[in-house]
Formats: sequence, C-alpha cells, structure tokens
Amino acid sequence: MPRFKVKGVLERDPVADLWKHTLSKIPTTYGRLLYLAGLRDSRTGVYQHHGLAAAFGREESKRTLYESHRQVFAEWLNLPLAEKAANLRSYLAGAETTTEESRDTIISHWLRTGHRFQLPDSASPAEQMLFQQELHLLLQMLKAEPAGAGIGPGSSPHA
Repeated sequence: MPRFKVKGVLERDPVADLWKHTLSKIPTTYGRLLYLAGLRDSRTGVYQHHGLAAAFGREESKRTLYESHRQVFAEWLNLPLAEKAANLRSYLAGAETTTEESRDTIISHWLRTGHRFQLPDSASPAEQMLFQQELHLLLQMLKAEPAGAGIGPGSSPHA
C-alpha cells in the first residue's frame, strides 16, 4: 500500500504562501516594506489581504501580515546604509516604469509627507527614529543625484 500524506488547509503555512506567491516577486526590501504597510488599514491598523484570508482565515491572515511586516522591517534596518541606498534606487527605478510620476516627484512627496505609515506597530521608539532619520537622509541624497545614478551596467548594488 503506498504511503502518502494528504495536504490539507491546516498543514499549509500562510507565511510560506505569502512569501512564495507575493513577497518573493517584489524585487526590493523597500518595495516589500511598502507593500506590507499598504495592506494595513490606516483607520484601524488592521492588515487585510483577501487571498490570505480566504485560504487561511481572517485572524491567521492578520497575524501573518503583521509578522511579515515586522520581519521585512527588521531586514531593512539591518541592511548597511549603502545597500539601503541601492535598494531605494532600484525601487524608484521600478516605480518610474509603473507610474507617470518622476523619481523627483516621488522623493519630494515622501520628504513632505513623512514615512511613518511604513513602520510596523511593533517598532520601538529607537527603531522608528533610526528608520526615519536614515530614510530622510537617503531621500535627500537621492534627490541631489541625477536620476539613474548608481543604476546600470557596471554599477554596484553596494555603491
């Protein structure tokens, strides 16, 4: 008699599912951070993702998104500053191809409006300050350099 295990819904891992089908398709850490922050309702702070909720239930979906947001935020904080700059450049290069807004318009808007919405609720005051100060510094630096700087043949992602 052949041995096999039936895979049921309870055996599936929502975190692995989210990473395999969604987050792994977002090429930058910053892009993943923005994506996850965008799944949190700005009025209630509750994460919402129809596909995850349909497959795993609302509570499991919210927990998975919350934990994934924390994980991506920690990943971002642990990147060296040069890698954060390269990551932002890469994100902005991709954003320009999907919107009609220029890189400078996007950066100016982010500098005007702040970046607090990107932070997971679990971020400590020190993490919040570090994130905001570094991101502000990086955006100022990117705004001062010509569009496309650091991107292209021969450029290093650690530049």
